[in-house]
Amino acid sequence: MTSKVDDRVPVLIVGGSLVGLSTSLFLGRLGVEHLLIERHARTSHHPRGRGNNVRTMELFRTAGVEQQIREAASVLAENHGILQADTLTGADQEWLFKQIDPGGTLSRLSPSGWCLCSQNDLEPVLLDSARALGGELRFSTELLSFEQDADGVTAVVRDRDTGESRTVRADYLVAADGPRSPVRERLGIGLTGQGDLFHNVSITFRAKQLADAVGDRRFIVCYLTNPQSPGALLPVDNQQHWVFHAPWRPDGGETLEDFTDGRCAELIRTATGVPDLEVEITGKAPWHAAERVAERYGAGRVFLAGDSAHEMSPTGAFGSNTGIQDAHNLAWKLAAVLGGWAGPGLLESYDAERRPVALATSARASARSAEHRHPGYDVSPGVGRQAGMLAVVLGYRYPGGAVLGADRAGPAVPEEFRPVAEPGGRAPHLWVHRDGVRLSTLDLYERAPVLLSGPEGGAWHRAGLRVAERTGVPLLCYRVGEGAEHELLPEPGPDWAALHGTTAGGAVLVRPDGFVAWRSPEGFADAHEEELETVLGTVFGTASGRG
Repeated sequence: MTSKVDDRVPVLIVGGSLVGLSTSLFLGRLGVEHLLIERHARTSHHPRGRGNNVRTMELFRTAGVEQQIREAASVLAENHGILQADTLTGADQEWLFKQIDPGGTLSRLSPSGWCLCSQNDLEPVLLDSARALGGELRFSTELLSFEQDADGVTAVVRDRDTGESRTVRADYLVAADGPRSPVRERLGIGLTGQGDLFHNVSITFRAKQLADAVGDRRFIVCYLTNPQSPGALLPVDNQQHWVFHAPWRPDGGETLEDFTDGRCAELIRTATGVPDLEVEITGKAPWHAAERVAERYGAGRVFLAGDSAHEMSPTGAFGSNTGIQDAHNLAWKLAAVLGGWAGPGLLESYDAERRPVALATSARASARSAEHRHPGYDVSPGVGRQAGMLAVVLGYRYPGGAVLGADRAGPAVPEEFRPVAEPGGRAPHLWVHRDGVRLSTLDLYERAPVLLSGPEGGAWHRAGLRVAERTGVPLLCYRVGEGAEHELLPEPGPDWAALHGTTAGGAVLVRPDGFVAWRSPEGFADAHEEELETVLGTVFGTASGRG
């Protein structure tokens, strides 16, 4: 280990894009001191990565930033559907879907909803919120090297403006450093999957008259299929600022230099069907759609998150959402271990839980690109049945990891979404009142594990209080039911016990990330404390012995 250390922090985050910033936010919410470094001078200025699904927005809700994000995204609040058309002016028009939630299903399943917020608008919200929580975030700072030992990680970082190098000593390192991750390469971790799928050039442009051709069609994206110039059109403000994704074929010898401003403008005119459209090109950025998942999500005290751990086709925005959910899964585990109420073996569950989800989700993303005939992806849709969106977004589960009683043979992404709580799955949403304040049960899950017991589960509640005091696990215990003796009063609607797969005397243990760790369908006359202490020790203790 290098003898001179300039900075000491519990967690060093490498990478300050969506996933790195989310990691900083989540750690800050949990009171974990950390340092984030990002080699670029500022947050992203290119409008990309805009789809934030309902699960991600639930996490941002719990972290206290959902409203700020919706305010940043307000200009596109009415954009919902995905349109496929030969041109904007042609007769061949088809909505792949016109509304995200046409039947109002999401409002029954979640206190949050889908949000269209471009990365360049979202990142500043995360940055400001992370800094307000005390996080130290340094831009124009790059990682030069790192080494780890049994007690921590020593990294050398450099300020790109001044050239000054500093040595940072951290207990753990989180690599959110992108698909070409130098940290992953340094660890020698390989990749699985199909590899590159297709390539596009993202062209930002200004065209005041394009709004007239779009009319009242408020789409998220419009896939334009004119064979002379296929591409994807995305609104930035529904008025004059737009993005066009043009297929790029480097394997055929096409270079980025071939995408001159003049050619880009002509591609846009042809694709939209507006031959006299005045186009001002304001930016270009190449991107690559791929299906890759790391063979491991880390080594020792170093963990991968986001694009460093997985790449996914952009259709459905699965990649960014999966990355943010990686960050959330890892953050509470780091906080628990650093806080002393969980054993270091808990961190081994990060790979066991998140990698199978990425494998299943990346395959679904590729299939969705084929289904939507994404420009540049010359693959026919598969004939096999695909899991629905809700199954992917809310139904993903952890068959193995820090859970007890999960169906270990079950898939990470099921074919159908079931809102009932099961070990390894997301805890369901239910509106309740606590001390006269209306909240979702999802609002309870962030800083500590929670034990919910039914109206006849008083024995579980008392056992939870005693076990928490004896073990030091910061277990929060709530009884759900009518009457002053219950901490949570449910609103009329779904029955708590039925929704959580228990009887009125049962109990459910929910982790800080809102996933069910264990449940007891019924109450018993005795042995509550002994069983509950064993459950807590197994889930939050060491990696061995989990069921």
